Amino acid sequence: MRTVGLVVEYNPFHNGHLYHLQQSLKITGADAVVAVMSGNFLQRGEPAVVGKWARAEMALRAGCDLVLELPVAYSAQPAQWFAYGAVAVLDACGVVDALCFGSESGDLASLDAVAGLLADEPEALARELNARLRQGMPYPSAYTAAAGQLLAARGMADLAFSLEQPNHTLGLHYLIALRQLKSRIVPYSVRREKAGYNQADVTDAAIASATALRKLIAETGSWDAIAPFVPSYALEILRREAEAGRAPVDWESFARPLFHELLRLPPKELAEYAEVSEGLEHRIRRAAGELTEWRVAELLERLKTKRYTRTKLQRTLLRILLGHRKEWLTRERLSAGVEYLRVLGFTERGRQLLADMRKRASVPVVHSAARGDWAYLAMDARASAVYAQAFRKPDPADAMRDFRQPPIRA
Repeated sequence: MRTVGLVVEYNPFHNGHLYHLQQSLKITGADAVVAVMSGNFLQRGEPAVVGKWARAEMALRAGCDLVLELPVAYSAQPAQWFAYGAVAVLDACGVVDALCFGSESGDLASLDAVAGLLADEPEALARELNARLRQGMPYPSAYTAAAGQLLAARGMADLAFSLEQPNHTLGLHYLIALRQLKSRIVPYSVRREKAGYNQADVTDAAIASATALRKLIAETGSWDAIAPFVPSYALEILRREAEAGRAPVDWESFARPLFHELLRLPPKELAEYAEVSEGLEHRIRRAAGELTEWRVAELLERLKTKRYTRTKLQRTLLRILLGHRKEWLTRERLSAGVEYLRVLGFTERGRQLLADMRKRASVPVVHSAARGDWAYLAMDARASAVYAQAFRKPDPADAMRDFRQPPIRA
């Protein structure tokens, strides 16, 4: 059985995601799909609009056969570690033949050429990157500029465009990760159509970005507003979760526990959390004390500078909210890859994949946070407990769901 791997967030699942899934099967000739999906907290440092179990169910209804969780240690990271963690999950399965990702151009050859140059992180790249960071550039801009200079020096300046857009950046890092892990997985790319990754406006009758859909939900307070852009089963699941008080979730849902931590901890202790660096702890404490109301959006506006982008700050606040210390997320630990594969859901074909994985996976396959004492699995369970605090109808059972919920079956 030929299998394609997808790296997804599905926040929420929409028609563009369905197109990518269908095209991935088509161009790879795959019979089955393994999706590695972020849990309750996502790459840009945001909470998912609806929880991971609901999004896993959407994925299965759409045609994915097996949904595995990307640990929160990787899911709320810049592109480099997000991509590395996701590829590490797919590679550890032992059953994934291809990886298909979306990109703005669909130009896999150019991306692969750049990845071949940057995969070993040459000294020149590190030197240029550090120089730009010292100048106050945010990491994404610094990496793009440093890589672009290196490419120009190697006579490859015409390929630098690949680093300027978010899906190109992620795609590049997927390709780099495949090389670093010496994976046998073959990459493919599907051109992103009609809506950009972070495009906030709706410009098509049926395709809109997840960013635009979340904006519509927030502005209208109605799920009907996104009906033209999502499959009927996705809308059905979203409405069910909303009726149960489990959606929609956004950063303001965590204002109280976040500000509790920010005001409780002295700057010295804030500095011990991941993403807090260069005196940012003092800036955070000062800004928290100057707010006119307890709103995360206002805090982010006060903190934002040219150096500290909104995404960087969201990741920082998320690590504080979840209690993630720097020593848990070191380069050495992250580069060691995954120690387990967490199953969120599967179909009948997915059951066959799981049977194959028991023979071929390089790490254990687990169906519950109660099985195994890996540090990153415990982090995921705690993150789910924090996420449950955002629900409008609090239920202690939701906080412990990672220990009790069996994989979703479709």
